[in-house]
Amino acid sequence: MVDLSAKPFNLADEDIKWVRETIENMPIEEKIGQLFVNMGAERTEEYLTGVLDDYHIGAVRYNPGTAEEVWEQNYILQTKSKIPLLIAANTEAGGNGACTDGTYVGFEIKVGASNDSKWAYEMGRVSGVEASAIGCNWSFAPIVDIMRNWRNPIISNRTFGADPDYVLECSRAYMKGIMESGIMPAAKHFPGDGIDDRDQHLSASINSYSTQEWDATFGKVYQGLIDDGLPSIMAGHIMLPSYQKHFNPDVRDGDLLPATLSHELLTDLLRGKMGFNGVVVTDASHMVGLTGAMARRDLLPHAIAAGCDLFLFFNDPDEDFEWMMQGYKDGVITEKRLQEALERILGLKARLGLHKTPREQILPPKEEAMAKIGLPENKQLAVDLADEAITLVKNAQPENLPITQFKRVLVVPVSSAPNPISRGFGGGGAVEHPAQKVGKLLQERGYDVTIHESLFDKLAEMSPEEQAEAVKNIYASKAPIAALTDKYDLVLCIAKIDGMMQPFERVMWPATKGTVDIPWYIHELPTIYASVSTPFALVDVPQVKTYINAYDDKDFTLEALVDKLEGKSEFKGVSSVDAFCGTPDTKI
Repeated sequence: MVDLSAKPFNLADEDIKWVRETIENMPIEEKIGQLFVNMGAERTEEYLTGVLDDYHIGAVRYNPGTAEEVWEQNYILQTKSKIPLLIAANTEAGGNGACTDGTYVGFEIKVGASNDSKWAYEMGRVSGVEASAIGCNWSFAPIVDIMRNWRNPIISNRTFGADPDYVLECSRAYMKGIMESGIMPAAKHFPGDGIDDRDQHLSASINSYSTQEWDATFGKVYQGLIDDGLPSIMAGHIMLPSYQKHFNPDVRDGDLLPATLSHELLTDLLRGKMGFNGVVVTDASHMVGLTGAMARRDLLPHAIAAGCDLFLFFNDPDEDFEWMMQGYKDGVITEKRLQEALERILGLKARLGLHKTPREQILPPKEEAMAKIGLPENKQLAVDLADEAITLVKNAQPENLPITQFKRVLVVPVSSAPNPISRGFGGGGAVEHPAQKVGKLLQERGYDVTIHESLFDKLAEMSPEEQAEAVKNIYASKAPIAALTDKYDLVLCIAKIDGMMQPFERVMWPATKGTVDIPWYIHELPTIYASVSTPFALVDVPQVKTYINAYDDKDFTLEALVDKLEGKSEFKGVSSVDAFCGTPDTKI
């Protein structure tokens, strides 16, 4: 039986009585429904009430929407649900994870580069203020993964850093900030990302650390948060062979499972060895790291049997509900395991006081809620953090700065493969490349600016016949180096490398060699390379002598970048990851 009087629930006897009596009075359909976190296809009252009535869901993590849209959705959900709901948001970088007009503070990597955990606290605080205003009470944050492998494409800017002590410090600060508004954080992605170079959205993923290495790094972070009363954890679709084999020596490589399906990792390690008493939710159930492990009809009940309390996202609601129910009927989910999961789910709801609050009052009044979104003082935090975080990683030619000594500037956009899906979810691949914005800023400040047009862009505007002729003549159209040196005093490369849900996060060079897209001319012209996304772009341009990480391409970040290039502001950031990517050539 779950100890609901202990942390992280800390419930009084009357609260525990509500939890257990509510469970006792549920028919089995409602008990099974409580195990699901729904995403939702739309926000109409008809749809929302239909999901509540048909599937009896215990929680929601919704699609992005404006603050007003999300407030109205959550009001319907809480007033129409038989049992109050956990309503989650992905406030990984600020209140913009709760609503599209919420306040962005900064990616974890940007907080890491500030070398001051106060920014993690502020990120949590702003997330809590805005998310709670629109009816959220749960957050899939902080991200507590430790970045030790620059090739990892999924957490490159979603990590506080490589040092477990600093990651723990920042995670604690974030947790403190968001819990001030009554939001329950879910640290992720247990047992820890940042070691493999694969993305569990797309394939299996492994944390290959030994038990001793894990204890000293990821284990240290999770244990510290658990000791502080962390209320929930998101289990990642990540294997940890050392601990699965530690608790079950008979496990063969072919039997290894992601944490979401592993009794050894969730029940033996997390619950047993580490003493975690809170809620465990799976990561998204469409990810190949999970679906590649077994048939969906099997993985649904196995996730609960292994130790997860909540299952994140339906595929088809009717199928998934039926398969979870069948897993219970077949004994995969035991009565004891179901009771434990329900006690933790409802225990977290009781911790939030949802059972004591009239449904119409769970959300603050709409007008009051909207007044908390996008406060000027909160928006200013992102501006201040950008100034603190932008990092001059490599400065092997200090004579390149400040750039006020140069008049004629060639600005070169550098990109990865197009990623329109990422754009739709607020990631990279913006219609206007940040190099265009930097070019405009420089022009406004009096520079003679030319923005390079890539051969890729030129080819896209040609007919197939014209493309074939242009490609044929690539190597016949080389120009003398004087064509560059006579026209420009400085080359400024702005790299936006978008690896969201891709197997890798690397630049896509045009295969033309001598064009200016690739900075081959560093000995001919002063050259500065700035990454406004991944902190690991230097690995593809090790020859560059002046390299900067700006961490995002928000307008205020680009303005701060230009200020620093001009010497109007110091470079203050300190890289919290190995931006040199462990290769000696990047330091030359």
